[in-house]
Amino acid sequence: MSEDRKGGMFSSFRKAVGDMLYGVALHQQVTSILKTRMYMEHMFILMIMGDMLGFPILPPYYSLRLLPYAIPNVKAWKHRFYRERDFTDVIYG
Repeated sequence: MSEDRKGGMFSSFRKAVGDMLYGVALHQQVTSILKTRMYMEHMFILMIMGDMLGFPILPPYYSLRLLPYAIPNVKAWKHRFYRERDFTDVIYG
């Protein structure tokens, strides 16, 4: 019983140290990469669905060819595009 307890304590200690090292070394980089990916997906959907907003960027043929890749993200994109923003979103976002 005591070995299981020691193994569990070691495992939780190892996880805590791993989480701390992740926070110190990688968290800023990971959030930056995820934010860049979000902006790239936002621009991709804007290129494809721009006609819906009055921004015809791509000819309709290419938009229709790329449409199956954009369908899963359209609802979230519309929510992000139409939400109200103020200057603090620009400063802290």
